[in-house]
Order: sequence, then structure tokens, then C-alpha cells
Amino acid sequence: MPSSPRQDADSPTVAVLGTGRMGAPIARNLLAAGFAVTVWNRTESRAAALVDDGAILASSPLVAASDAAVVLTMLADGTATAETMDGDAGVASRMGPGSIWIQMGTVGVTWTDRLAKIAADHEIAFVDAPVSGSSGPAEAGELVVLASGAGNTRSRVQPIFDAVGRHTSWLGRAGNGSRTKVALNNWLGASTEVLAETLSLSDALGLDPGEFVDVFAETALASPYAVAKGRAMVAGDFAPGFPLRHAFKDTGLAVTAAREMGLELPLTEALEGRWRGAISRGHGEEDLAGIITEANRRNGSSG
Repeated sequence: MPSSPRQDADSPTVAVLGTGRMGAPIARNLLAAGFAVTVWNRTESRAAALVDDGAILASSPLVAASDAAVVLTMLADGTATAETMDGDAGVASRMGPGSIWIQMGTVGVTWTDRLAKIAADHEIAFVDAPVSGSSGPAEAGELVVLASGAGNTRSRVQPIFDAVGRHTSWLGRAGNGSRTKVALNNWLGASTEVLAETLSLSDALGLDPGEFVDVFAETALASPYAVAKGRAMVAGDFAPGFPLRHAFKDTGLAVTAAREMGLELPLTEALEGRWRGAISRGHGEEDLAGIITEANRRNGSSG
């Protein structure tokens, strides 16, 4: 068994609730940075895998948070987060004065506001801090943290963000982090769908899609994300860094937020139907790059 990482006596104990694709590497990077970390996950085996890295396995969210100065949630959605934190048996009711709740899951605008109210009702400092980046950047500690919340929490949580990310953007009042994440994910969804359709078009035009990506990479139109996704689409490499079903959930959050503001997102609304079809055909657990299969299926491309 590997030795446990050195724990910094001045660092707070962090309870990480939710140790899935993103939560597990976040917990590992906190451990590597010297934090004492307690972990819990609905599927216990996912949290138990972190014990060899030095984490303490908790049997419930309440046990995980009992001695923690900071509770970090990275759960599937707003419903799961509220069920874990709220109510008489919820974690929020047991958190002590001066404790901090860092909410890092992607739950959308409405749920973030509800969760902030739960924190306020229990007089807990709430930091809304979703992240930009998939499992690869999470494992490398290179996430971008979209932090928002009361200014007096910043010095206490910044070392945590430094351990898991390469950059933290502080965006003002709690909720602005999730609002920024919704907007970023809207761009991600629409641009990735357009990339898939463009590669399908290049194939239909008799071009080599791989050569097209090479040309694209040398233009001012390219971004590292688009080039990487384009090459994955051409190679048929759909190992999940950001599964399609998660991206589908996130574009839904963007559409919902827009409708609540009386705004239309016609491009994003159009891709939802295509992605729903891809998921129904078994591509939901594949990386978002897998949407190329849907573009090719509809267009009769050979790629």
C-alpha cells in the first residue's frame, strides 16, 4: 500500500461528497497537496478506492462532514445535492459555525440559487465554484475554477482551488460561477455539434477529414479544444473524458436558464434532439466527440 501523503496541520479537513469522474481526482489532488480528506459516495466502492491515496472513508455524508471545516459537493445534479445537504438529516444542519460549503457540481442557475438559500438558512458560508474542464484536466490538477461567493471566504478556499486547478476566476456574488458555467457549456455544446457536422461535410465533399483537421489546426479558427475533439472524432476515439449524457444535461441547463429569461437559443435547442437520438442509440457513455456518429448516420457519411 502506498504511503499516505503528508498532511499540513494548517490546512482544513475537507469532506468531498461525490467521488465520481470529477470528484475522485479532485480528492486525490487535495490529498497530494497535504489536506486531510474524508470522502463519501452513494456507490461506496468509488469512494473506497481513495483510501489507498490517504482518504478517510465515511459511511454517510453526515459522518464525512462531522469533523470537516469545509464540505465540497460534486454530485450528479441539484436534486442529489439538495437531498444530501438539506433537511433534518442533511449535512447543512450539522455543519458548525464558520464552516464553508463549496458547491462544485454543475447544477444550473435555479438549483444554485436554491442551494445558496439552504446555506443561508443554516448560516453556512456558501461558495459556488463549478469547474471548467473534463476528467483529464481534473486528474492533472489543471481545472479552471469559476468561483463566486462572499469575499471573506476567499483566503480560506483559495488553497483548495490551487490544489485542484491551474486558475481561479473570482466572479462576484454566489451564483455567478454557475451562471458563467451555463454560458460556457452552451458554447461548448453548440461548437462541438458544428465541428461534427463540418467533419461530416468534409467527408461528403470527398475530403480526408483527418487532413481537414490538420488544415483547421493551422488557422485562426482553431482552438486546442476543437482540434483535440476533431482528431478524436476522426480517430473514433470516444473514451469518455466528458460523456455525451453529461453534456446533454448541461445543454439542457442552458436552455432552461435562457427560457426563464425569455431568451431563445435556437442552435442549442436544435442539437438537443440530435443528441437525444445518439444517447438512445447507446452513445451516452461515450465522450462528447462521439456525436460525430450521429452526424455521419444522418448524412450517410462513411466516416
